[in-house]
Amino acid sequence: MWTITLLSIAAFLVWYIWELQHRKTRAMSGGLHSNITLPHEQEWELYHNDFSLCSKKSRVCLAELGIPYKPHHIDLIETGSYETLSRHYLQVNPAAIVPVLVHKGHPIYESHDQLEYAAAHSSNPNLLVPQDAAKRELMDHWVHKSSLIGDNPLEAIDETAGNAIPGLTTPIFAAMVVHIPTRRILTGLLFHRLKVRAVFFLALKLFGLKNLAKMKPVVALLHSSKKAMQIHFDELEATLAKSGGPWIVGDQFTLADVGIMVIFDRLREGDWLDEFLIEARPAARAYWKALQNRPSYKAGVADHMHPMVTQGTQDIIDLKQSDQTFRTAMTTS
Repeated sequence: MWTITLLSIAAFLVWYIWELQHRKTRAMSGGLHSNITLPHEQEWELYHNDFSLCSKKSRVCLAELGIPYKPHHIDLIETGSYETLSRHYLQVNPAAIVPVLVHKGHPIYESHDQLEYAAAHSSNPNLLVPQDAAKRELMDHWVHKSSLIGDNPLEAIDETAGNAIPGLTTPIFAAMVVHIPTRRILTGLLFHRLKVRAVFFLALKLFGLKNLAKMKPVVALLHSSKKAMQIHFDELEATLAKSGGPWIVGDQFTLADVGIMVIFDRLREGDWLDEFLIEARPAARAYWKALQNRPSYKAGVADHMHPMVTQGTQDIIDLKQSDQTFRTAMTTS
């Protein structure tokens, strides 16, 4: 018995050490990496995930620019598995995150850099980038506001709406990971460079959506993220009112609108929009309606609605209706 146990432990350690050598992850700087050449079949290719917020940005941008691309869907743990930690994908992005835009075989990392690169290398570089200096500055401000910054975005929820979003995504995370086998989540604990994320998903798996309201740190996170997002929405309302709309800088749809579009959509997925599109924000309400009418919203977002996300959204809506404790935790600031 002890022999079998020791042999099993030894076999596991050998396997784990071998896998660690072939699944090394590290942070990657943004922008074009011309020193890396990946296998490719088309001029433009995109490694993305249907649910990933930043992947949505890149898909919407490419749709707006009319750039055809070959898609490579990569699973996140929320949509089934840690494919981002596979040996194959780590050759594409050692940071183990999506999206990765590939141009002529060279990867561009970080979605905000991908937006700027795609716009600059499209057939119409001015389509999504205003030429007026003041409007360009305003666009850059909102591109930054829609970005996820740093390995721990929760440290800067007051700085960007993109950093306030992960906390508000917690309920949809909880609704989705309940369907994911625990052994797949453990892969992140073994190989992800940011192991706290795997621990977070394990906790959500253990407690589930129904018991989310009993997790005091999570409830505190929801409230602080919601408070920060309210401030970001106040700024957005003021910006839209000043520009006269329908877009952030006025008449021209820009990269800023690409980034904010997906912020709105993530709030839709978590059933948060009623909390932010209040009567006191008529410009934001009209803006969201206009965003949904863009063909790029259909191509980059609506056509990529993952069934696990759709079910998770419905689970949140149903639980709000049936569980007063959960509803209070979600709606009380």
